[in-house]
Amino acid sequence: MRYKLTFVAGLALGYVIGTRAGRERYEQLKKSARQIAQNPAVRNTVESAAQSGREVAGKAFASVSEKVGDKMPDSVADRVRSLREKSRGGAEDDWGTSNT
Repeated sequence: MRYKLTFVAGLALGYVIGTRAGRERYEQLKKSARQIAQNPAVRNTVESAAQSGREVAGKAFASVSEKVGDKMPDSVADRVRSLREKSRGGAEDDWGTSNT
């Protein structure tokens, strides 16, 4: 019985110490990630990559639609068309971010 009690006490102590260190490290990582995400250079790069992705999607749609023709589902055609229009207009996307 004494060994079980010692084991449970050690387990409880390890849990308490581990959660404190774990929480501190988690908060530190969260703060670093937030700083990186708010960096203007990172935001511009992400928006540029999104813009490039939209352009490539439009080109891929044109290429595929030439080969596939009317066999492409309307839902896919409408979605790509809307992405193409958004990339030209500089309007906000579905997530509320501008594409400028």
